[in-house]
Parts: sequence; structure tokens; C-alpha cells
Amino acid sequence: MPSTHDELLARHRSVLPAWLSLYYDDPIELVSGSGCTVRDGEGNEYLDLFGGILTTMTGHGIPEVVEAIREQAGRMLHSSTLYLIRPMVELAERIAGLAPMPDAKVFFVNSGTEANEAALLLCATARRSDQVLALRNSYHGRSFATMSVTGNRSWSASSLSPLRVSYVHNGDPYRSPWASRGDDALVAACAADLREVIETTTSGDVACMIAEPIQGVGGFVVPPDGFFGAMKAVLDEYGILFVSDEVQTGWGRTGDHFWGIEAHGVVPDLVTFAKGLGNGMAIGGVVGRGPLVDSVAASSISTFGGNPLASSAALANLEYLLAHDLQANARRAGRVLRDGLGALVGRLGVVGDVRGRGLMVGVELVEPGTTTPAPGAARLALDLARREGVLVGGGGLHANTLRISPPLSISDRDVRHGLDVLVHVLEAVDASVAAAG
Repeated sequence: MPSTHDELLARHRSVLPAWLSLYYDDPIELVSGSGCTVRDGEGNEYLDLFGGILTTMTGHGIPEVVEAIREQAGRMLHSSTLYLIRPMVELAERIAGLAPMPDAKVFFVNSGTEANEAALLLCATARRSDQVLALRNSYHGRSFATMSVTGNRSWSASSLSPLRVSYVHNGDPYRSPWASRGDDALVAACAADLREVIETTTSGDVACMIAEPIQGVGGFVVPPDGFFGAMKAVLDEYGILFVSDEVQTGWGRTGDHFWGIEAHGVVPDLVTFAKGLGNGMAIGGVVGRGPLVDSVAASSISTFGGNPLASSAALANLEYLLAHDLQANARRAGRVLRDGLGALVGRLGVVGDVRGRGLMVGVELVEPGTTTPAPGAARLALDLARREGVLVGGGGLHANTLRISPPLSISDRDVRHGLDVLVHVLEAVDASVAAAG
């Protein structure tokens, strides 16, 4: 007799696209959660160290957020931006006050993809250019324009594009061709390459460069501090705008800074956000310099962006994060995870690199004694962790990186338990790879 999950999987496959990815050979349905714990449709319980792709920011079932949703739903779900929306105005005021640039304005949408799409529109309109710079190994969304600025073949389904895109180096300290020279030389080489790309592959009149401070889908790749400072110095020579894609790095997840780009001493022209702001509700947006956000001359509205329900939930979620200083908790908990997992580099041949900042921790798995990606080892680790009651994510250009990104409210006890399980899992994977020879 088929299990609950088997039956749902068969129905899923019959009506949903074949390209809609699922984790595990035997996918699971998550049906409830509390804090950092979730349960599946067959009653199994897990420690959630992935947070719905860094979206469950404060935790599952946070009472203050749940109540805000319930209260707003009892009053009104929708009106559109043709009418004043008090929760949207209040949320925009809060975000503008937290923005890295002065005199900021905010435009709300429904997702990170839409947020990046809006940022590209603003920059192209303001600069009267369809040329864009993006980073190799980047991910910015699944729409036509955002896919065209995604520098990761696995997530770029078409070579067609509404933009003319040039890709530059991402400053990866592990896989860059200049990584062996040290951070300073790596940064200098990437900045020099950026200038050459502008000079040789563009007209010079480029709309913007869009970049993730830490590459998310790309495997939590963290460039050296100051990397984007050096890159922006080159952009400024040509008047090119800079968009910081903070869909995954925003709201204090990196621990040391509220926005990931702040590690580089850079004030971007625009910041895009989504995921964690709504803690699961669909909301995203762009915040930036007022004149740039105002640069679209045509009239427009947003049917769903900033709707009363999503804005109320996001405002309650943001206030909870700030009131409980979850950024500080991300810094403390992330350090424990990075230190514990980092100790495996050199001890376990399959662990090539451990990196991250705050509660964005990546573990890159390789063939022992090499830097050759080991995607099979990553799939095994993902599955073994699930069997031991811990959910983590996968990623990286070669699908060989584990992504660890729990809710920012994770307790010390859960951090220690999760770390113990992951160490045990990676030891088992290392032994399996060694046995296979």
C-alpha cells in the first residue's frame, strides 16, 4: 500500500511540471512546525536547518506573526495599491529607516524574482541602457530578465534574453583562478577584470551591476571583505549603478551586518529583498535612492505587492526580529556551526571547504585529495541528514554544497544538536566515499 508521501508524489507528478525540483529520492511533505522544528505528513519530526530556502526567518508558528495575519485576515485581505494601505506605508517607513542609503523609497512586489526584475527596470530606465553586469555563479530569479542575469547554467534555462549581459568574476576564495594569490590579490585581479570587461564587451554605457553579497544558490560563496568596495570603485568611474541582491542576505542573517553588502563598505543604489521578510508570506521589494525609485515616468500599480495581509505579517515579523536581536543570535549561532564544521576540513577528505557568515553556512564536498566536485556525496549527505532528523539544503554550481540556514531564532541546544548530526553524517559520507575508492 502506498505511503502518504508516495500517493502525494504520484499526484504531484501527474499535474505539475517535470522540471519542478524535489529533494530526496522519496520526497516528503511538511505539514506543521514550531520554532525550528517541523513535521511531515507521516508524523516524522525534523530540526529545520534550511528554513524554507532562508525564508522562515524568525521561526515556524511565531505567535506575534500568526496573530498579525489572523487579525488582518479578519478585517481585509486585499485592496490593491489604487487605495492607501496603512500596513504597507508603515512597513515601507520601517524599511526605509533601515536602508543603507539615505532618503530611501520602497516598492513592494511578491517575490525575490519580481524584486530583481523591478530593480533591473529602474536601472535600465534611469540609465537608458539594456546592458547589465552580473557575477559568475549568481542566481537572481526565474523570470525572463532575472534568468538572463543568472550566471549558473543549472538555473538558466534559456540563452535568450531581454538584456545584454556581461559576466565578471565573483571573488570566490576557494575556486577563483586567482584564489591561491591571497585575498588582496584576488580582489585586485577581479576589479581589473571588471574594468576590462566594461572596456571590451560593453559600450561603456551600462545600466547596472547586480550582485549577491553572498551567493545563495551558488553555494554560499563569500568573497573577501572589501571585494564589492573595489568593484564599485570601478563602476563609479563609468557611472554604473549597483544593485545589491539581498533576497537571502538581508535582515541580519549574516550576523555581522543587517545588510550583507555592509561588509564591503559600500552604499548600493538599490537593495532588493524578499524571502525572510514575510516569514513565509509572499512579499518582496526594492528599496533605494528616492530619485532612482521615482525614475519610472509611466503610471503603474501593484495588484498584490504590499497587500494588507502580507504587509501586516511582514511588519510583525520584522518587529519581532528587531525586538529579539536575532541578528546577534545569527552571529553567535553561525560561529558555532562554522567552527564545528570547519574543523572537518583536513580531517575528512570529502569536506573541501566550509564557509559562510552568520546563519549562512556552506559545506562544499569534493573527491578526497582534490577540489573535484562531489555531487553524489552531497546528495548522500542530504539524505542521511534527513534520516537522522535534520533538514539542510543543497546548492553550488556543481550541486556539491550543503547549505545550512536555519531560522534566526535557533536555540543553542538546537545548534549543538544539528552540528552533532551533521558531523556524524559527514563522517559517514567520508567513509562511504573512501570505501568506494
